[in-house]
Amino acid sequence: MTVSTFAQSLDAAVRADPSRPLVTFYDDATGERVELSVVTYANWVSKTAGLLQDELDLDRGGLLLVDLPPHWLGAVWLGGAWTAGLAVTTDTALAGEADLVVCGPSGVDHYAASADERPVVALSLRPLGGRFVDALPRGVLDYSAVVLGQPDSFLAYDPPGADDVAWRGVDGVLTQSGLLSGAAADPATPVGGRLLTDVNPCSPTGVRALTSALSGGGGVVWVANPDPGSWERRYDEERATAQLRTALPS
Repeated sequence: MTVSTFAQSLDAAVRADPSRPLVTFYDDATGERVELSVVTYANWVSKTAGLLQDELDLDRGGLLLVDLPPHWLGAVWLGGAWTAGLAVTTDTALAGEADLVVCGPSGVDHYAASADERPVVALSLRPLGGRFVDALPRGVLDYSAVVLGQPDSFLAYDPPGADDVAWRGVDGVLTQSGLLSGAAADPATPVGGRLLTDVNPCSPTGVRALTSALSGGGGVVWVANPDPGSWERRYDEERATAQLRTALPS
């Protein structure tokens, strides 16, 4: 079968090697570490896609604005959106066009002001995907409070195709097939290797890191708030084969 969508690529990875570590996340500010195998990542993606389709009533072709710092749930939301057939953008200038906004704690008050116009889903970014401790403003949905109740498998009512837009950025758009072909032509994550990086998953480079890891049999180790003193040690401990940093330590 020709693989031309993200969902097909994820399904192929699950069949090939479900236990392979795909997404690993560190937050050096909190000491958090999370690791998702291919099958565990696929489960989170299915639940998120189910939330989008069945709870939030979003249709294939809709636009999702993601405003998140580097975090493992950013990679999950990318997969959930693409599996449900949505286009993703991080361009806040497109907020007025978005059918849904996903934000972290720092964006809650800002986006709550427009929650009557479009759904707003907030992520606490607490360890293990915990819920918000305090009540959220009216109209803002706590992702962690609702996602785990979604089914473990997802069936799209209107499955996305190869030509559906998957990414809208300031430099243009990428289709579902463009995600995969771009990752194959210029993989950020080496084939069969592990990339250590502090780039945001929800960025053009982060997208390429995720999709090339998925299709190329590799994995990505994402680090938020990186401690420069632990970078080389972590590179060795995680058996990384490549690294990509947003800024070199002084």
